[in-house]
Amino acid sequence: MMFFVLLSLMLFPAFGQSAPDYNNPYSPIFTDKPVYSWTDKMKITIIAPSWNSDRYLIDTIGGTEDHSIKISTSDNSLEEYRFTETDVNSGIFTAEVILTGFEHDVDGDGNVDTTPRTVGSGPTSGFLEVERDSAVTISFEFADGVVLVESVPISWNVGTINFSDDVIFLDDSAIIRVIDSDMNLNPEALDHLTLQISSDSDVAGIEVNAVETSESSGSFIGTVQLSQNSPSSGNRLYSIPGDKIFAKYDDYTLPKPYSISDNLEIKTFASVDSSVPSVERLTNLPISFSDGLGSTLESFSLNNQIQIVGTIQNEHDFNQKFVYLFQVKNSDNYVESLSWIQSEISPKQILDVSQSWTPTESGKYQIETFVWNSINDPIILSPTISSIITVD
Repeated sequence: MMFFVLLSLMLFPAFGQSAPDYNNPYSPIFTDKPVYSWTDKMKITIIAPSWNSDRYLIDTIGGTEDHSIKISTSDNSLEEYRFTETDVNSGIFTAEVILTGFEHDVDGDGNVDTTPRTVGSGPTSGFLEVERDSAVTISFEFADGVVLVESVPISWNVGTINFSDDVIFLDDSAIIRVIDSDMNLNPEALDHLTLQISSDSDVAGIEVNAVETSESSGSFIGTVQLSQNSPSSGNRLYSIPGDKIFAKYDDYTLPKPYSISDNLEIKTFASVDSSVPSVERLTNLPISFSDGLGSTLESFSLNNQIQIVGTIQNEHDFNQKFVYLFQVKNSDNYVESLSWIQSEISPKQILDVSQSWTPTESGKYQIETFVWNSINDPIILSPTISSIITVD
């Protein structure tokens, strides 16, 4: 009979709850992030092979007063939190806790946007109230009198905002990306963020709803359609080539040294352009000359005012801002006169522009006209026109 019992134990080994090794308390605690924002979801892993009590079942740890697991801040605590094994016989236990922040207005509208609370027993039912610049501590009583501890910080962040491209063509949509993990207020749903979008041609602009890319990404995408013919409305922004478009929002969740009540305008810009090559956007027609009464001049005399008349044509279906320059150079290539007119031309419009000049010496003069988009950051919109006249 003794032989039969020994043989049975050899062929069919028994498995019971393993006793933790007091002298070698191996049970590391891991979190899925090194730093959390105030409303993140924490995913916690405890590797505890000594607590794999049944190789054929999903085991649990914590959940009781003995050998408890506590998840806490300096002010709030989830006691006896339960973790479950990831698979039979894995010895790896996991749980989740959603951080709920504290009462705070995140968009400056005067309303609190969070629901702070501390409740739940695990493994995925926990909510924990946290403060800015605090920490969450996970403590596991591995064995009687042996407590293992891991702590991770909680911090706010300064958000960032960018257009997907530095130059946006009128035929395309402008895509704005915001990265601000503090605005991931609900890690189990898509959050929203309101952006203010404007252009040089519409400084009042529009408000655009940016939507989180996934439930807990903290990354938001907003889209704006540019229009050169229609006024701003909804997600449509009036803008013309040469404009800059601007995107911004106010960040009310700033880290130290900012105070909790501070806010910061987070902004960016991009340039608006047309797919039409810049030098082909306007047609600069040959210049003509007239006197002060508008009569055409065929000859030019000293000390008699000359009206230099230029003509530009917009053959495209969008408004265009322009600067039209008049330059007069003498036979020594010295600039006698330089002047300009700044305006805007409508689609399909033909526009005359003029400037006066009075020659004070006889000789040959070169009259040149240039069409640019601006003085400060010039882009050529049409080839230069040049004409030679003789003053007697």
